[in-house]
Amino acid sequence: MLRTPTDETRLRILAWLKDPARAADGVTADAVAERFSIPRPAAATHLRLLEATGMLRTSRAAGRVRYHRDDMRIADVARMFEKGW
Repeated sequence: MLRTPTDETRLRILAWLKDPARAADGVTADAVAERFSIPRPAAATHLRLLEATGMLRTSRAAGRVRYHRDDMRIADVARMFEKGW
C-alpha cells in the first residue's frame, strides 16, 4: 500500500472513482485502462492492489468484476497518516 507509483496512478484512480456515476456503478479494469491510457494488465494490477488494501471493494455484473471506492476505509487510512502512523 505504501508504494506509491511516481505517476500517482492509484491516487488518480481513487479520485476518478469519486464521480457519482462511477461510484454507483463501479468500473472495470478496461474502463480504467482506457481512461488513464495504460495497458489493461497494469490497470488490473492497480485495482487489485487498491482492493487488497481495502480501499476498493468489488461486485460482479454480467460476469465482470466492477470496482467501487470504500470511502470508510479510505477515511480510516487518511486518519492513520494524519496521526503520524
